[in-house]
Amino acid sequence: MHNTTTAEIANAAARLVVEEGLDWGSAKRRAVRDLGLPGRTALPDNDQVEDAVREYIALFCADTQPGELLALRRLALEWMERLSAFRPHLTGAVWHGTATRLSDIYLQLFCDDCKSAEIALIDHHVDYEPRTVTGFHGESVEALTLGAKCPALQTMVGVHLLVYDLDDLRGALRPDSRGRLPRGDIEAVRRLVQEVAA
Repeated sequence: MHNTTTAEIANAAARLVVEEGLDWGSAKRRAVRDLGLPGRTALPDNDQVEDAVREYIALFCADTQPGELLALRRLALEWMERLSAFRPHLTGAVWHGTATRLSDIYLQLFCDDCKSAEIALIDHHVDYEPRTVTGFHGESVEALTLGAKCPALQTMVGVHLLVYDLDDLRGALRPDSRGRLPRGDIEAVRRLVQEVAA
């Protein structure tokens, strides 16, 4: 029963992620509500949701998603090149290949001085919204959120810059539970973009 319920939640969450652009945590919580399940129902883990998202994309978005993903990776690369002084790494759906036109871009910056990225945005007259989010070690990190035009998708895309200390880069490239790199630097993203172009 438990496995059936978590699979049902994962599938409902996957639809919300792809169709409405929800982040995985929000999608899981809303899926529980939409399915009329008790609030304390056990949730699927992120790997299970990711599998469901990939299945959903393969079934319903196979003709559009690859182009949307490429457009988002190109936009991410553009911002990574602009912010190259802060050792940017791409993470999230755009890095892992599950992004659609509704997905945001998540860049992790590893800075000598955590205020330097913010100062660079101010110097370049980039409007952004600062807030605090939970980082990949469970600590609080500053996130600078801005909107970027994506001409290929004819839409504005949310770009989230998560500002880490340079020391955090040491543990950042350990493979995840599936043996994949959880984030990629400029060269890795450039390769992803060039592979498709080739």
